[in-house]
Amino acid sequence: MSTTRLPNGNGATMTQAPTPTADTVRRLVRSLLKDGGKDGQEGKRGRSGREPERGRGPDIRPAAEGAAPATWWVGTRHVLRLAPDRDATVRQRRELRLRDLVRPHVPVAVPVSVAHGEWAAGLTYTLDTKLPGGSGEEHDVSAVGEADLAGLLSGLREVPVRQAETLGVPRAAPRSLEALRRAAVRAAERLADADEFDAARLNQLTAPAAAQLAAQSGSAVLTHHALTGGHLVVSADGRVRGVLGWAGAVVGDPAEDIAGLALAVGSPAAVRAATLAGYGARPCLRGLWLARCDTVVHLAEALTGRDTGRLTPLRTQLRRAWEPILLERVTDLRDTDDAL
Repeated sequence: MSTTRLPNGNGATMTQAPTPTADTVRRLVRSLLKDGGKDGQEGKRGRSGREPERGRGPDIRPAAEGAAPATWWVGTRHVLRLAPDRDATVRQRRELRLRDLVRPHVPVAVPVSVAHGEWAAGLTYTLDTKLPGGSGEEHDVSAVGEADLAGLLSGLREVPVRQAETLGVPRAAPRSLEALRRAAVRAAERLADADEFDAARLNQLTAPAAAQLAAQSGSAVLTHHALTGGHLVVSADGRVRGVLGWAGAVVGDPAEDIAGLALAVGSPAAVRAATLAGYGARPCLRGLWLARCDTVVHLAEALTGRDTGRLTPLRTQLRRAWEPILLERVTDLRDTDDAL
């Protein structure tokens, strides 16, 4: 991997963070891809039949809408991510090291950085290879894809925690399911008034049940902590080909990743994947109820704040999390933690 500091138009090193623009990205990409911009072009003339503009480089476009996008598509083979502030810079530097640690343990692809450095003083970038496939929001995960997710969960459990912490991965305390349950009960009443949710469905999770599903001591593992559909790379046949977005990884509760999968692929698929990975009833049910309570709380917050842009994805997540599974009720788990 190469390291490059981006000069400004006068050849001097930038000392103050500019707003990332298309010109900023174009200058940086030109300094990295010195092959005449072949990435994303078909031969010398491209699709139009015209010879590409000399020195123009590959096509660039923001990966998402926004006034100052931090992620850009570069041609057809790369994605450029710019850290917008110092905190994001710390996370990105840690992410690059963590991906190398995780890669040998998981059966799915993890992005590779072909170049990294600073795009402005103290602010980093990474130019990653684009993983082939679509988003988990676009493609359903097949039964074989569930096995891929199981391999991901079991592989994360095998990553040495001490090595991850040496890289700076923080340790996160498990959340209180009882506190989350109480918040969800209040939120469910607001959703019921808006005809969005049947509040009685939360009666399945009682206070004693939430206590039984408390995280067990000594169960902390490396967790991705953001297994959203947007971070899953899924092929058209439903295989999970890769996982993006490792900057928020923590050493913590494995049920959080099960909960993330419940929102991304539905509760039945998430529980099946976790069970295949060797997790028993307690972490599976804990992850299920973390996801269910989260969706109720977040949808109520969006409705109260009239955040219309979030309503559709949150409704989809609520539907996925509340899909029924084979075992809905919490049984006596004090003496057993059998797989579902």
